[in-house]
Amino acid sequence: MFGDNGILDRFFTALSNVFHSIGPIDVLDIALLTCLIYAILKFVRETRAGQLLKGILILVGVYLLSGLVKMRVIHLISGKALSVGLIAIIVLFQPELRRVLEKFGSTTSRLSRLTFGEDEDVIAQWTRAIPIISESVSQLSRTATGALIVIERASRLGEQISNGTVMKAEPSVELFGNIFYNKTPLHDGAVIMRDGIIWAAACFLPKPQKEELIDKHLGSRHRAAIGMSENSDALVIVVSEETGQISVAKDGILTRNYSKATLEKLLRDVLIPQDKDTLRGKTIKLPFRKKTASAEPESQDAAKKQPAAAKKEG
Repeated sequence: MFGDNGILDRFFTALSNVFHSIGPIDVLDIALLTCLIYAILKFVRETRAGQLLKGILILVGVYLLSGLVKMRVIHLISGKALSVGLIAIIVLFQPELRRVLEKFGSTTSRLSRLTFGEDEDVIAQWTRAIPIISESVSQLSRTATGALIVIERASRLGEQISNGTVMKAEPSVELFGNIFYNKTPLHDGAVIMRDGIIWAAACFLPKPQKEELIDKHLGSRHRAAIGMSENSDALVIVVSEETGQISVAKDGILTRNYSKATLEKLLRDVLIPQDKDTLRGKTIKLPFRKKTASAEPESQDAAKKQPAAAKKEG
């Protein structure tokens, strides 16, 4: 009985010593390691890396087992295979690794903008462009004119812009209507907007990562929108050629049934910074720069997600 109490006392004393020895740096170290492990597990689950990981574990098992039972040839071959495994992973998962690094870069860019501020001219240009985009999309929706508009954010879309027709034009309802009119050469493709300007038209977008998992009723425009939002942090607006329904793709997720008001609110929330009172008509001071911006009233509630239409949409 007393022996058991002595063991428990030593256990709780050791546990107390462990907790007392943990400092702020140790907590930060553990938190960062947890985030890294979570990111790796998420990457493995959402890509083909899951199957590759199983193969690597089997190969490690073969290597260890062959070493124990003195199977020299298999042990040598499996050891050589493991030694080049890292290079094989980089080659096999180049697209996935590229997307991960791009997302990391876009996150860093957003943090930089929050720290040093957003360019006043860009904010003013988006403030002018958002009502025009919303009105244009609303009119295209009423006439069931298919449209695909990509809003570039932190991730630069030079690769997609280079395969289209560069315009660098001020946005207007009439210009959007002319671009997406189905008798014009530029209607077949996407418009890419950069810094509130129509930068290019007739641009082709990448395919989704897991196209087989997307609703079969969705047409090529919706699939392209999902693919573009998976490959970058862009916001992609789609107008269905079949139903006139307005949808938005962001981070690989398609939300639907937007109205003019809800689309305008979404664009303002995403494109115009809300931090540090920049939209409250106040002057603020940030490191190295001075920023001012004024707010406009927000529109109605954000759009709700709706199930996919039974009819195939373009």
